[in-house]
Amino acid sequence: QVQLVESGGGLVQTGESLTLSCAASGGPLSNNPMGFYRQTPGKERELVAGWRSALNNDYGNFPRDRFVISRDKVKNTVNVQIKNLKPEDTAIYYCYLDYWDGRRFWGQGTQVTVSS
Repeated sequence: QVQLVESGGGLVQTGESLTLSCAASGGPLSNNPMGFYRQTPGKERELVAGWRSALNNDYGNFPRDRFVISRDKVKNTVNVQIKNLKPEDTAIYYCYLDYWDGRRFWGQGTQVTVSS
């Protein structure tokens, strides 16, 4: 069974940077697409960034210079660095992994709170 565990969330100040990590376990998953969505109260979950391959990433409606995604295939993790954090980045960030059979697995979410 695939399990995803996020880490790196917390309380930060405006202008700081933060890196969220997600570790996957439960099989040979180093080539599976992984990434992050985020969700705020009353809104739908939205894509932040996703890794598909070394040359193929997905980005949501966010500036690419602020959200940088990377994949560590040895550690089976996906990371997203968020630069110059703003109060509107406050959300729960969820990791996902797309499995071979078409299922998408989700992590439990990690809270990021940006104080002004």
